[in-house]
Amino acid sequence: MDISIVIPLYNEAESLPELYAWIEKVMSLHNFTYEIIFICDGSTDGSWEIIEELRKKSPAVKGVKFRRNYGKSPALHCGFQRVQGDVIITMDADLQDSPEEIPELYRMIMEEGYDLVSGWKRKRYDPLSKTIPTKLFNATARKFSGVKLHDFNCGLKAYRNVVVKNIEVYNDMHRYIPYLAKIAGFNKIGEKVVQHQARKYGHTKYGLNRFVNGYLDLITLWFTSKFGKKPMHFFGLWGSVMFFIGFAALVYVLTMKMISIFEGDLRPLVTNSPFFYISLTGMILGTQLFLAGFLGELISRNSIKRNHYQIETEI
Repeated sequence: MDISIVIPLYNEAESLPELYAWIEKVMSLHNFTYEIIFICDGSTDGSWEIIEELRKKSPAVKGVKFRRNYGKSPALHCGFQRVQGDVIITMDADLQDSPEEIPELYRMIMEEGYDLVSGWKRKRYDPLSKTIPTKLFNATARKFSGVKLHDFNCGLKAYRNVVVKNIEVYNDMHRYIPYLAKIAGFNKIGEKVVQHQARKYGHTKYGLNRFVNGYLDLITLWFTSKFGKKPMHFFGLWGSVMFFIGFAALVYVLTMKMISIFEGDLRPLVTNSPFFYISLTGMILGTQLFLAGFLGELISRNSIKRNHYQIETEI
């Protein structure tokens, strides 16, 4: 099979028939063998009934229905488990992603050898309240991940089959699939300018809170990718720094006290010096960070994936 198209959706009943007809037209025009996997993420507007009708029309249509709304990442994860095509295309169901982009995305994967190609909606039909935070978010994601993409959150992407089978999309990590692919060892990541359609039906399902959650997820992913299997390297380093600062402050306090005693002045109390509290705080925090590192190492040691490595080929 040439192409698997994975479409997560939540309450997009109005757009589904038009989206299916558009995809079918493009696939037939280029003689692709394909499947369309709709992931109905707890929709309450009759989206599933429409998917069932589409399934009756074409065996290429497949569907997965969640009992409740879980989010885009779980939907993509379930879709990736079921795909069979050589190239996987993900796109949104709101008609803002154009199926006309699929043939070129497929060519870039199959002929140019990309592992992943991400869409870049250079011209967007979104309000400034959405576009400005998006630009700031993408700039931060580029800095942290080292993946030079302009639009991490574009739903229109193409993947080599082996990529989606070797990454785990969880929580809200769908924004960072290119970063997840890089962590898994797939470094040939490209970008293509794609057309952004104005929303035709319904309304957006995402609020401004996604930007806050996105930054937190980025920090989590960055930390786990660097220190997930060696937590002591992080906690041990900063524990040592904090303990050294605390110990140095303690030496200073005791030295000042000893000088006062030798000079016959017993009045200054060590608790009157701010360095006493710096030493106390520093040594306690240093010890706690060390303990966190040891606990992290114990957890990592007992993980069933502690020796899970990405092997590209074997002879």
